[in-house]
Amino acid sequence: MYNVFYDDIDVGATETFGSYTVSREEVIEFAGKYDPQPFHLDDEAAKKSIFGRLCASGWHTCAMTMRMNVDHMAEKKVASLGGNGIEELRWLRPVFPGDTLSVRTTILEKRESQSRPGLGLVKSKSEVMNQKGEVVMTQIVNYMMAVRPK
Repeated sequence: MYNVFYDDIDVGATETFGSYTVSREEVIEFAGKYDPQPFHLDDEAAKKSIFGRLCASGWHTCAMTMRMNVDHMAEKKVASLGGNGIEELRWLRPVFPGDTLSVRTTILEKRESQSRPGLGLVKSKSEVMNQKGEVVMTQIVNYMMAVRPK
């Protein structure tokens, strides 16, 4: 069922993956439900904001990033056991409708759990980039993976 286990992860390894094009409709829908600030909902209000035009919520950017991560893990058949926290999250540039996002992830640390045999703990840094290669968001994430069964 799984192809990639904790044992297969190398500190320092970097991968780039994903492609998610942001739609105007999705920006407005997400903001209407979860972050109803005017610059996420209304073109005229957004023009008067520091962003200059309608932009996605940072939380929407997180959700789109999560989707790209999950799709990538499913494609590679990664033995992911879920996340256990975000240490750092930075929104560096606005994300606009029409932008296409991708993710670059670097493994920072890994260790086996002392209290739970078979569980590996991994820390990685993700950089979310737009189609111009500009980093729009960074996050340092902790997650759990299964150790390869013996």
